[in-house]
Amino acid sequence: MHQQTLHQVPRIVVLISGGGSNLQALMDAIAQGVIDATIELVISNTPDAKGLLRASKAGIPTQVVNHLEYSSREAFDRELIHVIDDKQPELVVLAGFMRIFTPQLTDHYHGRMLNIHPSLLPLFKGTNTHERALEAEVDQHGASVHFVTSELDGGPIVLQSLVPVLGEDSPATLAARVLVHEHIIYPIAIKWFCEGRLNLSHDQVTMDGQPLPAQGLAFQS
Repeated sequence: MHQQTLHQVPRIVVLISGGGSNLQALMDAIAQGVIDATIELVISNTPDAKGLLRASKAGIPTQVVNHLEYSSREAFDRELIHVIDDKQPELVVLAGFMRIFTPQLTDHYHGRMLNIHPSLLPLFKGTNTHERALEAEVDQHGASVHFVTSELDGGPIVLQSLVPVLGEDSPATLAARVLVHEHIIYPIAIKWFCEGRLNLSHDQVTMDGQPLPAQGLAFQS
C-alpha cells in the first residue's frame, strides 16, 4: 500500500524522454480540476526532449539528468533518486521515459511509480509494440497502465484500453489511435492514485480495497 499522502495536495514528479504528450494529458487534467495534484518537477534524460518545453510553458520546473553523463545504470539511478526525492513526491509518473531501471530504483518507488505502455500487457513488452502487433496479426491492440517493478513492463496492471486492429493499419496509424487511448486512461489511473483509491501491496493491486484481476480493469468509454 502506498504511503499516506505527505502533503495536502499530492505531489507528482514526471519522467520523460521525448515529446511529452502523456505529460500534456496529465497537465491538462490537473489544469481542468479533474486531478487534484501538483506536478513538482519534470525530468528528462535527454536535453532536447520537446516535453521539457511543454512543462516550461506551463510554469513547471524542469531538470535534465542525462544518462550519457553517468558511468553506469546504477550511478544514473542514484542521481535520479536524489533529484526525485528532493521534491518528496507521492507519485512518480513515467511518460515515455526510455530507460530501463535497476532494482535499486524500482524497489525504492515500489507502489509509487506508474507507467503507460502501448500494448495490452503482458503482450509485446519493450519497444516497437505496434509493428509487432501487426506482425502477429492480432485483432486487438491497446494501452496498459501498470505499476513499475524490476521486471520490464511486467508490473501489476491497473487499467487497459482495447483498440481494434484494422486491416489497412500501418504501425503509424495504429500508434496514433493507441495514443488517443493512452491520453484518456493514464490521467484516470493517476486520479485514482491521488485520491487514495488505487494501491499496490506486495504484488496485488487494489481499487477501493478490492483486488483487481491480473489484466487490471478494462476501460469503458
